[in-house]
Formats: sequence, C-alpha cells, structure tokens
Amino acid sequence: MNKAFTREDSAGDDDDELDAAVPLPAGARNYMTPAGHARLAAELDHLNKVERPQLVATVSWAAGNGDRSENGDYIYGKKRLREIDRRIRFLVRRLDRAEVVDPVARAAAENADQVYFGATVTVADRDGAERTVSIVGIDEIDTARGRISWVSPMAQALMKAREGDTVMLRTPGGVEPLEIVAVEYRPVDG
Repeated sequence: MNKAFTREDSAGDDDDELDAAVPLPAGARNYMTPAGHARLAAELDHLNKVERPQLVATVSWAAGNGDRSENGDYIYGKKRLREIDRRIRFLVRRLDRAEVVDPVARAAAENADQVYFGATVTVADRDGAERTVSIVGIDEIDTARGRISWVSPMAQALMKAREGDTVMLRTPGGVEPLEIVAVEYRPVDG
C-alpha cells in the first residue's frame, strides 16, 4: 500500500502501556514524596512549555519544505512529537492520581519508629551487613540510591514493623530474615 494512504498519527497510540512500566496496584493511590511529585510536575511543565513547542515549530518548518516522504526532519519530528504527547498523557494521569505524603510530617507522629511510606529504614541481614533503603512512590524508584517502591516485596515485608523487629523477606533464593536497625523520616531528595 502506498504511504500516502496510511495514518501517521495512529502509529504510536496503542503503546501508552509501555510508559506504564510499573503499574499501580488496582484501586491503589499513587503515593509520592513531595520531591517526586515536584520532579514529575517539572518534567510535565518542561515538555508542555519548551520541548513540544520547539518540536512543533521544527515540524511545521519541515512540512513547508515540500516532499514529506523523504524529509528526515519531518519524519523524525512527527515520531518524537508522538513520544512527547504519550509521555505528557502518562504524566498527567500519574499526577492526577498522586497523593503526596511528606515523610517529615510523619517524624513528629507518635509511632515514628514504625515503618510506613516515606520511611528511611536501615536493615541488617543474617551476616550483619547493613543497608539503608527509603520507601518511595513507584515513579521515584532508584535502587542505586537505595529508593524502593512501596509496592516492592522488601517494602511490603517492612511495612508496619518497628525498630528491633525481624521481618522475613521472601526472595527467589528463599526466605531472608532482616532485622530493622533504624527507622527515620526525613526529606527524600529529588
């Protein structure tokens, strides 16, 4: 079939699911720290006010140059525009469902030694090796910096436990006991 009779704008509409690499549990709220919410809002703002308008101008210029079938600026621009629009839709959906939870407010609570969303927890394994993780939203995961999602198996094992408790983490290699050494609530950097 000739390219002239295909719809370019429908090429990427059905891969919205690709952006949702980490889906929210059914009916769950999208918990986020203030820093995570600010980062997503800033990305949305940048896409809407900077990247998309610049790209629309480039595509318009390229479209005015004539033959679009071999016009790299036009073809790449349209593809990138679809990617940006898909990301904008994803961010809008995530931010609409967001519930911002400030870990600092939890620090003043009566049970600040108990693990909830936003906690920074230091755990020791059976060999005594310690590691520290912060329980954050699914859009804030960064394992290299010790940030795990509140829906991850480790976070689920730690939830509602207190300093001094031992929890059982189920891993593919078996059950691993983890002792909770410390629980604190502090701001999570963006």
